[in-house]
Amino acid sequence: MSTKTEFARRRRRYVGYPLEAAFIYLIYGIFMVLPLDTASAFGGWIGRTIGPRLRTSRKARRNLDRAMPELSETRREEILIGMWDNLGRVMAEYPHLDEIWKRTEVVGAEIAQEIAASKKPALFYSAHTGNWEVALLGASRNGLPVTAVYRRPNNPAVSWLIDRARSVIGSRLVPKGREGAREVVAALRENGTVCMLIDQKMNDGIPVPFFGRDAMTAPAIGQLAYRYKCAVIPAFAERLDGAHFRLTVMPPAELPQLGNRDLEIRQMMAEVNLQVEKWIRARPEQWLWLHRRWPD
Repeated sequence: MSTKTEFARRRRRYVGYPLEAAFIYLIYGIFMVLPLDTASAFGGWIGRTIGPRLRTSRKARRNLDRAMPELSETRREEILIGMWDNLGRVMAEYPHLDEIWKRTEVVGAEIAQEIAASKKPALFYSAHTGNWEVALLGASRNGLPVTAVYRRPNNPAVSWLIDRARSVIGSRLVPKGREGAREVVAALRENGTVCMLIDQKMNDGIPVPFFGRDAMTAPAIGQLAYRYKCAVIPAFAERLDGAHFRLTVMPPAELPQLGNRDLEIRQMMAEVNLQVEKWIRARPEQWLWLHRRWPD
């Protein structure tokens, strides 16, 4: 490692991370003392006021242009502003996760309850729509604590704060990577339930169509479903109005039977991507368009 690179790493660790954490803790404290509706509205205002001006919005605009070229530029800009509003609200709602569940309408709760009663391994998948923590809340509140995979923030202080906010969910949270993979396998072997957000790019994934273009997609759901004979259940979280939500739990998906495991996994992941695409088309302003989902 060069001296310049090492200096940059140390500056980020000892200066950048503490400053970032101080700012986030301050904002979190403000959201925590505000009532849920006020915090959510304030977070939405911050998001839609600042977000569209950030450089990262270029990525979102490019993604929208690729995924929905049929939309007018005006409509795509409306979706971009709506995305930032939703993201700001999600951040502001973290101190109020327990209260959010009281604002959530559930469709298909009996499906989660049947999975819980069956004592068989199951895989739930969802996406970064609405407030995505609602899916985990729905599982635990219906007697189905799950092992959930998430990407741990680089900043340890920020990671601790988010873990603390999520502690009310009642599920086991494991980071992406080898450690998380071991936890997931252990849970399924013990007939447990796993939840994954599957709408992010995975560089070493497989190319699967998404909005008509190949996107690098993690095949883990398909691999695990066939290996452990899991039920695969889609769960869609959407924001209805302000800090009110709907969680739709769908019937288990059929696993393709083609006689070739690689083809079966690819076909299954194509169906998963298609389901996520339908959710996004229904609520495009609520999806996190900031992921680098398609290759340049």
